[in-house]
Amino acid sequence: MVVDMINSIGVNYYQNMYVPSLKSMEKLPAVLKNQVNFTSAPANNSSSAAAQPTIIRTRLNSQEEKLYKTLQKELDKTSRKQLESLLKRGILLNSNSYNKTSVLDNLYKIATTQRAQGLDNKNILKSTIEILDNPFKSTQTFGDIPQEFKEKAIQTELKGSTNLVDRLKAEKDINVELSGSCPAASIEFSMAQKSPAEFTRFVEGLSSVNMSVDKGIKLSNLADNTLDAVWLLNAFEIPYEIKDYDNVELKFAPDKNALLRAQIQTKYQNGNERSVVDVLMQSTFMNVGSQQTYDSLTDKRAGKFSDQDTGLIEFEKTFTESVVDDKNKITITNQKINDNGFLAGYESDFGTFKRQILDTLKAGENIIIGYTFTDDTNKIVGGHEITIVGARQDKDGKTYFICNDSDDDYFGPIEYPEDYLLPKIHHATFPKFIVEKDIKFEDNWKEGLRSYREMKQSA
Repeated sequence: MVVDMINSIGVNYYQNMYVPSLKSMEKLPAVLKNQVNFTSAPANNSSSAAAQPTIIRTRLNSQEEKLYKTLQKELDKTSRKQLESLLKRGILLNSNSYNKTSVLDNLYKIATTQRAQGLDNKNILKSTIEILDNPFKSTQTFGDIPQEFKEKAIQTELKGSTNLVDRLKAEKDINVELSGSCPAASIEFSMAQKSPAEFTRFVEGLSSVNMSVDKGIKLSNLADNTLDAVWLLNAFEIPYEIKDYDNVELKFAPDKNALLRAQIQTKYQNGNERSVVDVLMQSTFMNVGSQQTYDSLTDKRAGKFSDQDTGLIEFEKTFTESVVDDKNKITITNQKINDNGFLAGYESDFGTFKRQILDTLKAGENIIIGYTFTDDTNKIVGGHEITIVGARQDKDGKTYFICNDSDDDYFGPIEYPEDYLLPKIHHATFPKFIVEKDIKFEDNWKEGLRSYREMKQSA
């Protein structure tokens, strides 16, 4: 069920502040941000805490051997080693995708079938394998637009206008310095880590000539009432086809300018910039959350649920995460923020919040959290989204949360002590079954509709 316990006081202020990238904030002290070693295997895709473990296959049958050898011929030495590692770790033959195709099946399609105009099979194949081998490689860092593509990008934004002011604005807007795509990058990371076959199926579809991928979900994972779930789909303007009373097939696609961004990264990716895979996945998820209004060239959006032009608000991120995972998701807001933008307290005690996080990890799921920065007066000065992927205790019983940050220029897990991170968490997204025993909540579609009406009335 898509629900969102948003504070009625201070929520609009938080939405305004919740878009800068972490790079615009003061870096966390090194002592609080330790780099750690972390190895993960694909989790099963059930929402039940008592779910059975996934069957892991590491041996190729005769048909799979043919596909494997074809891929090897297309790869350099580094990628071949990564492919071999995926096989040994049970990732390559994982088939936890919507249509039951495996990682290997979809990698083979990426390598051997036509990609969208200007995209390169080997580039996408290499990037996909790299992220599957280490999901922490996914990043939200935009690349610059080189001279070869600059005029085309400017003209795309101008939409026929010859006004000099419009041109100057377009030139500025396409040079994205601080990305607001952290929610989408967090969803991409979790998909690659927890559902590698579905991740690879998405990459194959989004980079194909059709530049789209179909996925079935249950309406009951959006709302208890079918009509409410359909209202949500219509509100977010995502193309869909109803199959029966509880099943619907959605069409996921990046925005119309994502191809140009992907073409640029195909030729000019360097340093810690996003890969073509990152571009296509993040633009798709941002497009879903922003009601199909995202622009990959400027990292800006429109849409009916937010009066800001960057990022996603909690309601939008929760909807996106729910339809991508096809699971009942609940976003719990724990920080109270007053009308002046100051942190004024918390909705629940840290012990309860910590238990919900640990229970979710035990159930084999990650937790995407939004956390805030405050100044010396407790005024909120910014926020960011990261993903909690694990936890450990030291010899004194203190818990450390192992996290992925898509904007820290480090392609590995980091950890934060509980007494540092818990007070900073503004909201976290949990499976419904984790939190329903602790709180009473209201359907997110009701909260979203009310916020939308209030925003229109105050405009």
